[in-house]
Amino acid sequence: MEETMTGAAVKKLLTYSGLKKLEEELERLKVVERKEIAQKIKEAREQGDLSENAEYDAAKEEQRQIENRIEEIEYILKHAEVIVEEDVDVKQVNLGCTVLVYDVEFEEEVAFKIVGSSEANSLENKISNESPVGKALMGAKVGDKVCVETQAGVIEYEIRSIERTN
Repeated sequence: MEETMTGAAVKKLLTYSGLKKLEEELERLKVVERKEIAQKIKEAREQGDLSENAEYDAAKEEQRQIENRIEEIEYILKHAEVIVEEDVDVKQVNLGCTVLVYDVEFEEEVAFKIVGSSEANSLENKISNESPVGKALMGAKVGDKVCVETQAGVIEYEIRSIERTN
């Protein structure tokens, strides 16, 4: 769990839609998956000797993973600061907005949704405000050019538009 040097918990920035997804996942884990794994453990126990029971070991490991994820989500929700997308100021890049950028080197447009770190998903072009690209974009305005230092070198983006994420 993340904490500051003083031991205080770090606020987790979430969009409202990200908050809803986490709440739904937590509900599913607690209501559905806990019951399913309990049944798997029960069935594996009924097979006898637990010392050489691969199904039992696998079920217990799955149970640990579920409980760890529940704990992680509960921590995030407890320390969440929710950004309501409808309230986002789109005069500059902020958490909860979608920004259309022009990649100068590759001469192509790319849209990024700026989200909190617990919502980031590169497959959906959701980038964290704490990532190198997210940090570089935060506060930029339409027409601005930003440079991002990456492992592959410097990437230059021009901000084309900023919209509220739906």
